[in-house]
Amino acid sequence: MDQYNFLEITAFIGIFVILFLALFLLTVKTKHKLGNQLFAFFLIGNAIDACKHLIHHIPENFINLEAFRWSIVFLVPASFYFYVMSVCFSDFRLKTKHLLHAIPFIAYNLNLISGIYFETTAMKLHFMQRMNQMPITHFFQILFELLFQVYFIASFLIIRNSRTVYLENYTNPNISLINALHKITIVYYLLHFLVLLRWLVTFTIGLGEVRQWIVTLDGFTFLFCTCWYLFIALNNPEFFRGVNSHLKPITEVVRKQKPNLLVAEEKNKQIEFLKDFMVEKEPYLDSSLTIQDLSEQVKMPVKDLSTLINFYMDKHFFDFVNEYRIEKAMQILRDSSQKELTVLEILYQVGFNSKSSFSTSFKKHTGKTPTDFRKNPI
Repeated sequence: MDQYNFLEITAFIGIFVILFLALFLLTVKTKHKLGNQLFAFFLIGNAIDACKHLIHHIPENFINLEAFRWSIVFLVPASFYFYVMSVCFSDFRLKTKHLLHAIPFIAYNLNLISGIYFETTAMKLHFMQRMNQMPITHFFQILFELLFQVYFIASFLIIRNSRTVYLENYTNPNISLINALHKITIVYYLLHFLVLLRWLVTFTIGLGEVRQWIVTLDGFTFLFCTCWYLFIALNNPEFFRGVNSHLKPITEVVRKQKPNLLVAEEKNKQIEFLKDFMVEKEPYLDSSLTIQDLSEQVKMPVKDLSTLINFYMDKHFFDFVNEYRIEKAMQILRDSSQKELTVLEILYQVGFNSKSSFSTSFKKHTGKTPTDFRKNPI
């Protein structure tokens, strides 16, 4: 088997698997349809682009279709960006204004109208032969690169921002999907450098074996990373499903204040009150507790409570609440009269809803696993 046959087989398997996953995302019954549809479109766009590895001859009747295939890549970065938005923000919806993101796709097709779509076969072939030397082609190549950079950097910033907001406002520790999305965004971004390397090799060395191996590596790694991410997401449907887009990190809402004795004394009183409330009323036992829920219980505006915890106590709401849950779990584990309770029963009792997240938080807080702590509660 030579290198070109290996590339074709890899491309064929990759396209088949990606389209199969996209079909699953489009047909699976879930309340998160928009996110699935957007990611499916992202996968389909990449599969369409990967078809170039299987196309060696273009029939005259399909030249227009092949030219249109080239333009699909201008929608791919935007579709991933919208997917990130749908995962990070629970209230994200596609709106008419989002059609503006299709302008590069439309512009590229307008460029093809004069050269391919409405021309004779001879003119189409002539245009295709010289298009790589045309300045307009170089412009669209640079435009695509710019779009890729902007959309993926924006996706990275949105993920980082929403994760901060989540930790400041929610206590459910299942944020594995947002962490996986963060990793896959970085991976896709890094993989794009293989595309840049391919372009560099094309312009310096030309179309040769080195370029083909780079293309093969690019397609294989994209397929592997996509399957890895989908494996995580599809097997953990209860994981992170977005925050309200109107929520902002506390550092963007509250400006740094100069030390003030009166302010410090007032905040200390509020902190003591909050700590006493947490111990006496045990609101943390509610696994779905949010900062909005707690603000209603302590009769304090959400903004003030968030500032108190995240700013003056220098803790995420996520960590603040889970510390009380761990302390409660430690109390139960020390109690010999409750030794019949399993670790799973205890974690649900104190407000957690995942064994893995409970174990991680418990070990972070105590340095021991729950089982080890029960054996040696010192």
